[in-house]
Amino acid sequence: MSNVSSAVIEDLAPTGTLRASINLGNPVLAQGTPDAPAGVTVDLARELAARLGVPVEFACFDAARKSFEAMVDGQADICFLAIDPAREAEVAFTAPYVVIEGVFAVPEDSAITKSADVDREGVRVGVKNGSAYDLFLTRTLEHATLVRGDEGVDVFLADGLEAGAGIRQPVTDFVAANDGLRVIEDAFMQIQQALGTTKSRRPETVEFLRLFIEDQKANGFVADSLHRSNRPDATVAPPA
Repeated sequence: MSNVSSAVIEDLAPTGTLRASINLGNPVLAQGTPDAPAGVTVDLARELAARLGVPVEFACFDAARKSFEAMVDGQADICFLAIDPAREAEVAFTAPYVVIEGVFAVPEDSAITKSADVDREGVRVGVKNGSAYDLFLTRTLEHATLVRGDEGVDVFLADGLEAGAGIRQPVTDFVAANDGLRVIEDAFMQIQQALGTTKSRRPETVEFLRLFIEDQKANGFVADSLHRSNRPDATVAPPA
C-alpha cells in the first residue's frame, strides 16, 4: 500500500488535496465540530491522505444525505456512507469497515415487542430524512408509514408517533434521557458503513480504496480508532 501510483493520486485528489465529506450526524462514526472533527471516518481520511502524500480537507455535514450530495456535486472526493442500492448508482463503495445496527424506540406501553411488529397498518415511524435506515425502510415496509424529519427519534417524540428509528447507540441514549420510552432490542437492519467515491473514478483507484480499507481493518487501525473515540459498541466489519 505504500507505493501509490501518480495516476491514482491525481484521480482521487485532483485539486492536490483530498477532500473528505464527513457526516457529523452519525455520532458513532464522527464526533466533534466542523472546525475540529474527530472519529473513525476522520482518522481514515487522514490516513488515506497520508498514503497519497497529500493534505486532507474536511467538509462536514449534519446528515448522510448532505454528505452524499456534496460528493456527487463534486465538492468532495470521498465520503463515508452506508452501502445502499439507492446510493450505488452514484457511489463506488469499498467493502464495509464498520457494521452498526438500526433499532426502533417505542412508548413504554406499546404493544410492539419486536422489530417485525412495527410493519402494521396505523403505525407511523419517525426517520431521519435520507438516512440509510430511511432508504431501507422505504424499500421494506409494506404497511407502516414513514414520517421524515431531522432526527427520527425527535419527530417520533414531537409528533407522538408509534415508533422512532435510528442507530442503536444514539437511540439507546435518547431513550435513557426521556422517560416513558424503551428500545426494541432486536435490530431491524445491519448498517454497513463503507468508504465511497464517485463512479467516474478509474477502476484502479477504486481498487486502491478497497485494498486500503481491508488493510485498515486487518492491521487494527479501525478497532483502535473506535476505541479512541469511545465507540467500542460498533463492530469492525469482517474481511471482504
